[in-house]
Amino acid sequence: MKCVICKVGETKLDKATGTLERDSMVLVFKGVPADVCANCGEEYVDEETTARLLLAAEEAARAGVQVDVRSYVTA
Repeated sequence: MKCVICKVGETKLDKATGTLERDSMVLVFKGVPADVCANCGEEYVDEETTARLLLAAEEAARAGVQVDVRSYVTA
């Protein structure tokens, strides 16, 4: 797809690192599947992956996690 940020580059499937912050909690997910712009590096994560990341963040918040680095694992 054409990048909506730079309007020049095309995206390709790659891996990204995502950081989620909530109050005092910080979660870092490595290896998140994303479409990444070849020109500017903008990352686009699909709806299903985003839902899984948010669910993991909710579970971590309930468990009292403050800082955590995780590898993204596909279902």
